[in-house]
Amino acid sequence: MATTLSEAYRDHPLHLHHIIPLDFSSFRTLPDSHAWPQSNDDGSDNFTSNGCYDNDDEDGSCIPIIDLNDPNAMEQIGLACEKWGAFQLKNHGIPLNFIEEVEEEAKRLFSLPSKEKLKALRSAGGGTGYGRARISPFFPKFMWHEGFTIMGSPSNDAKKIWPNDYKRFCDTMENYQKQMKTLAEKLTNMILNILGISQEQNKWIGSNNHVGAMQLNFYPCCPDPKKAMGLAPHTDTSLFTILHQSQTNGLQLFKEGVGYVPVDPHPNTLVVNTGDILHILSNSRFRCSLHRVVVNDISDRYSVAYFYGPPVDYLVSPCVGDNSLPRFRALTVKDYIGIKAKNLGGALSLISTLLDHDD
Repeated sequence: MATTLSEAYRDHPLHLHHIIPLDFSSFRTLPDSHAWPQSNDDGSDNFTSNGCYDNDDEDGSCIPIIDLNDPNAMEQIGLACEKWGAFQLKNHGIPLNFIEEVEEEAKRLFSLPSKEKLKALRSAGGGTGYGRARISPFFPKFMWHEGFTIMGSPSNDAKKIWPNDYKRFCDTMENYQKQMKTLAEKLTNMILNILGISQEQNKWIGSNNHVGAMQLNFYPCCPDPKKAMGLAPHTDTSLFTILHQSQTNGLQLFKEGVGYVPVDPHPNTLVVNTGDILHILSNSRFRCSLHRVVVNDISDRYSVAYFYGPPVDYLVSPCVGDNSLPRFRALTVKDYIGIKAKNLGGALSLISTLLDHDD
């Protein structure tokens, strides 16, 4: 029987103090545990309201918005993956009213008293349930964030919170995952076609033998946002992530030579950002998107992320041309998860083959 994502995470347990979120509603000032040593200047003075770099000499510095119905969508997606490691997608086929329903269920969850949410607290080796971001152990301060992770049916965790009223939440989340999986499969076929990866290597697409996880995120209104961090800078492990963000700003994408670029929400679009697995498969042709989330003192922010990738036992091998060498050694998704669980920001360098040619 194939290893699941939950089982892969079980091999890398966290300490409980890295899992239990702060009861944000009980604090009127920023506690030292969440006060980061440097100010989080988002560089907003350099950007327009559309998230574009405010420089006449800078060519194409807006995160692209791609229409999935455009005949040239595949080419545009390839260019966006190369230049940004991210794009916003419209005409994606997910009804807006359904996305709003998912967000309302997330609000219903996170608005519960802390003691109710803690009933579904993730275990030390668990992959699902309520808790802090898994990247927490790598940073000296905690993030102004709480999350709820779902892999497959959320019923076991939801029943702990709503023993008699869990079905609405579960049905909504399960339906959303199905729709996200369909969209993810379409995007994967387009992206791997760009890379020239054969259908023989893509047999997992369209089956249930894939890595899929859903993350509900909540960033409460913060008393001192310049000294807090919603989600610290990181790349996603997945092939790519499909994100719905509420109409409150916060997501920022790092662009070399520019800094952090705000990804402003556009109505009825989804953000797609590439992850480490795609970076390895593409032999670093496609970027893995370094991103973070900043908070504000005016309004709460919600987002829903869907992480998608090949099965845990899938061998990730760089796609190389006739005149190029692989930049990374081949390894399974599970092996890479294990490396990243111990080396968040240095995982890619640890599997790099470039050092092998320095002597």
